[in-house]
Amino acid sequence: MNRMKAAMLLAALTALFLWVGQSLGGQQGFVIALLLAGAMNFASYWWSDRIVLRMHGAQEITEPEAPELYGLVRRLSQRADLPMPRVYAIPEEAPNAFATGRDPAHGAVAVTHGLTRILDRDELAAVIAHELAHIKNRDTLVMTVAATLAGAIGMLANMAQWALLFSRSSSDDEGNPLAGLVGIIVAPIAAMLIQMAISRAREFVADEGGAEIAADPMALASALRKIEGWSREVPMEAGTPATAHLFIVNPFTGGGMLKLFSTHPPTDERVARLRAFARQRLGLPA
Repeated sequence: MNRMKAAMLLAALTALFLWVGQSLGGQQGFVIALLLAGAMNFASYWWSDRIVLRMHGAQEITEPEAPELYGLVRRLSQRADLPMPRVYAIPEEAPNAFATGRDPAHGAVAVTHGLTRILDRDELAAVIAHELAHIKNRDTLVMTVAATLAGAIGMLANMAQWALLFSRSSSDDEGNPLAGLVGIIVAPIAAMLIQMAISRAREFVADEGGAEIAADPMALASALRKIEGWSREVPMEAGTPATAHLFIVNPFTGGGMLKLFSTHPPTDERVARLRAFARQRLGLPA
């Protein structure tokens, strides 16, 4: 059911992208948007993992360099019945982690230096298990494609502002100016909301999957609390909010109205679900 929802949301993003193209340029705009969507999805499928890892200065590590971390990832990967992913360290004091890769055979797990220092062994294992669940569910590909389409819609809307300013009289095949104006205002907001819906839904699934892999739901709950608390005190230096949805906890936190547009579900709700899952595992009443 969750995969179906993600597929429907991705289809909605693609349709929104094509609608913006047609609104701005008629049939020609539709064709251009279709070709652009195909090219961007192709690029995000093959190269998104390298791009996001480089963006955050992640460095691949080997077993001799970090035997405990590497061994932990290996054991959890075997438990999850996954190929051994590449392991990366991010030179950041802010505690966090993310997974990437187009499929389980090309998976990668990246953790910050701060994460390995702040969490105990059980909490670190739970976080890594959460990221492995993302890889196993192929969430990394879904969320990367969603981010690419959402970014492209924003780019189109920005370009459209200038196009409408300097456009001359239109022919029948050109886009509808009123529809184009609506697209400029509404499309980026709609794209952002769809992207957030995908990210939030997948985080709940990965929390449960990670709790099963690590066999310790409360360790993950504890880790989420610590990461959120430290993220407020130690901001992440590299990266942009465009990659925030990849991390286990949003590294670019904000208060007030920003909470309404968060890429992640509230930590309190995630912890409550993990507690309920732990009670269920023990056969206790909810």
